[in-house]
Amino acid sequence: MLEIIEESCTGCGICVDKCPFNALEMKDEVAVVNENKCTLCGVCVEACPVDAMEIEDKQENTSQVDLSAYDGVWVLAEQRSNKLLDVSLELVSEARKLADELDEEVSAVLLGDDIEHGAQELIAYGADHVYLIEDEALKDYRTNAYTHVTAELIEEYKPEIVLLGATHNGRDLGPRLASRLETGLTADCTELAIDQEKEILLQTRPAFGGNLMATIICPDHRPQMSTVRPGVMVKSEPDYSRTGNITKAEVDLGDEIESEVKNRIFNINSHLHDAEIFTRIKEIVKEASESVNLEEAEIIVAGGRGVGEPERFTVIEELASELGGEVGASRAVVDEGWIAQEHQVGQTGKTVQPKLYIACGISGAIQHRAGMENSDYIIAINTDKDAEIFNVCDYGIVGDLHEIVPLLCKAFKGEGDNQTKEEVVAS
Repeated sequence: MLEIIEESCTGCGICVDKCPFNALEMKDEVAVVNENKCTLCGVCVEACPVDAMEIEDKQENTSQVDLSAYDGVWVLAEQRSNKLLDVSLELVSEARKLADELDEEVSAVLLGDDIEHGAQELIAYGADHVYLIEDEALKDYRTNAYTHVTAELIEEYKPEIVLLGATHNGRDLGPRLASRLETGLTADCTELAIDQEKEILLQTRPAFGGNLMATIICPDHRPQMSTVRPGVMVKSEPDYSRTGNITKAEVDLGDEIESEVKNRIFNINSHLHDAEIFTRIKEIVKEASESVNLEEAEIIVAGGRGVGEPERFTVIEELASELGGEVGASRAVVDEGWIAQEHQVGQTGKTVQPKLYIACGISGAIQHRAGMENSDYIIAINTDKDAEIFNVCDYGIVGDLHEIVPLLCKAFKGEGDNQTKEEVVAS
C-alpha cells in the first residue's frame, strides 16, 4: 500500500498533479491517497521532492511457499464417454517438451470409470506416470467430486506445473482448484515455455481483445496452472512401445452421493473430508442435431461477412460437403445470426489445426487468425487484395467467392475442364 509520511509532506501538490489515476488529493496541506484508485504504480513516489511517500511491501507479511517442494509437470486428462479428448493428448505432448527442459517427469491424472485403457494412451503420448482413479461416481464430470479428488492429489504430490484443457469442464475445474490451492491460473494460453534462467513457466495468452499478447508468470506460488484451448498445441506421434507407471486408486464416494468421502486415496494420511457432492447425474441426453467437430476436422471451409447474406452461405456448405470437411465461420457472421456459434473459429470461438483451411470472404482480423493460423495449408479467397488474410495464407485467390467456390465444387466433383483437384487448388 502507499504510505504518506505526514511529518515530511510539505503540501506542494506535485504528487497530485503527477498521479495518472487521480488517486491523490490534498487535505489540510497533506497528501491523501484513495486506495480504491491507487494502483501502486510508483509515479508519485518518484515525483515527491521530499521523500514523503513510500510503497509498503506486504510480501513480508504473507506466508512463503517452499518452491523447492514442488516437482513435475501434470496434465489433468479429460474423458467423455470413456474416450480421451484430443486436448488431453495435445497437453501431454506439450508437457513432455516442458518437462524435458526442466529435467522432470510428466504425470497425468485420469478420473472416470472403466477408463484404464486411456492410461496407456497417455503414456504413449509422453506421460511417465498416470494416476488412475476409477469409480462409478466419477464416470461423468461433476464439479465437487472432481475438485476434491484432484485437489487432494495435488496437495499430496505437489506438481510444479498443472495443465488443463480450456473445455467447458476444464474452465469450471481450473478456477476452483486454483482457489482451493491458493495459486494463480492463466486461462486460454496459446503458448507455453520455460524461462531457462528462473526455471518458471511463461504463459502467453491474447489480451485486450487479441490486440497484444501477454506473457504471465506465477513466481511465488505453486503449482503454476494454465488452461489451453483445444487445437492450440500439436499432438506428438504416439509411441505405444513406451512404458510408464500407472498408480491405481480406489476412492469410495459412498452409497449416497451427497455423503462425505470416507476413503483415502493411495496412502494419503488426510481423508477426503467434507467432500459434499451436491449434484447427481440421472441421465445424459445428447443434442439431437448434427454435431460440429471443428477441433478434429482435417478440412474446414469457413465463410465470413464477404459471403454477403445468410442465404448465400449454402455455397460454403456445398464445398465443405464435397471435400468431406466441416463448415467454419468468422465471429462477424455468427454475431449476425447467419450461422450457429458452434461453427465460430477464432479467439472467442474454436482454435483449429486442420490440414486444409479455406477462408472465403474473411478479412483476417487478428482475432480470427488466432484460431486458424496453425493450419497446415490455408487458402484464402477475397475480393480485397490487401486483406490481412493474405498475409497468413499459403495460396491466395483475389476474386468473388461466389464465382470461385462453385468452380472448386465442380472440379472436385469431376465436372471441371479435365483439371485435377491439385491443379484447381494450386491455381
